[in-house]
Amino acid sequence: MVDGQRSRRSCLAVPGSSEKMIDKARGLDVDQFFLDLEDAVAPLAKDEARDRVVAALNDGGWDGKVRSVRVNAMDTEWTYRDVVQVVEGAGANLDSIILPKVSTPEHVRWLDLTLTQIERATGLPQGGIGIEPQIEDAAGLVQVDAIAAAPRVRALIYGPADFMASINMRSLVVGHQPPGYDVGDAYHYTLMRILTAARAAGVQAIDGPYLQIKDADGLRSVGGRSAALGFDGKWVLHPAQVEVVNELFSPRQEDYDHAENILDAYDWHTSAAGGARGAAMLGDEMIDEASRKMALVIAGKGRAAGMSRSDRWTPPQG
Repeated sequence: MVDGQRSRRSCLAVPGSSEKMIDKARGLDVDQFFLDLEDAVAPLAKDEARDRVVAALNDGGWDGKVRSVRVNAMDTEWTYRDVVQVVEGAGANLDSIILPKVSTPEHVRWLDLTLTQIERATGLPQGGIGIEPQIEDAAGLVQVDAIAAAPRVRALIYGPADFMASINMRSLVVGHQPPGYDVGDAYHYTLMRILTAARAAGVQAIDGPYLQIKDADGLRSVGGRSAALGFDGKWVLHPAQVEVVNELFSPRQEDYDHAENILDAYDWHTSAAGGARGAAMLGDEMIDEASRKMALVIAGKGRAAGMSRSDRWTPPQG
């Protein structure tokens, strides 16, 4: 499966400097993890963390998870060394690089060119390592269409805390409505802007973390909002958040079954055996080409999550 189509319901943040947390991450039921060299690693520990990240990727044991590394932002002195050391040391065992604080497509283009040079020098497949830009400020949101369309992009990631700070939002709690905001959703425009740019470019959209680790109800509320809009997944910061997020970003069983049944019924009704009709009834519901497109979305998410059908439509007899 193409990396950009792989399930990313839950993406676990793992400090690249912590061998204990890296070992624990291997056994968790997440679709993706990233070994973090940015915010989770102190400046004096970054050199050692790079070595640990390379070893962790090469040691394996990740069981089909999307394997990612978050490097430092482009306005720091660490970015190029992060990329060169990690990709030269473990590029064969790396699916994507997460690039934080992307405010222009030039950031992505720089990373693409650097990856291409390393791939050529080391014999890695050219273009095999994807890029996941984080949109974390107003400038990045303004240019999000061009960022999403830049080379190697597999997913756009919303960085809520930095974004809130960049627009001077008057709140200290990530995800909840800011005090005094009592109409609508203060985050709707940002989420929809990122989602629309991602879909126009044919890439995934991932929601950022919910920082209140013990607040499962809050996680359900905040994560449920982006899941309902159509985001593909959400970052998790702690094992306690994994089950909730996997559930939120998977279709309900009845919705998955219904989507698969729509696809089966539509295929049959549009065939010669079914009368070659462009629209037909599935029980009390009329289905047509638009129904098929919507069903493909739900069925695709369910298949990527490894779901199995519990109900199956059969063509009428006679």
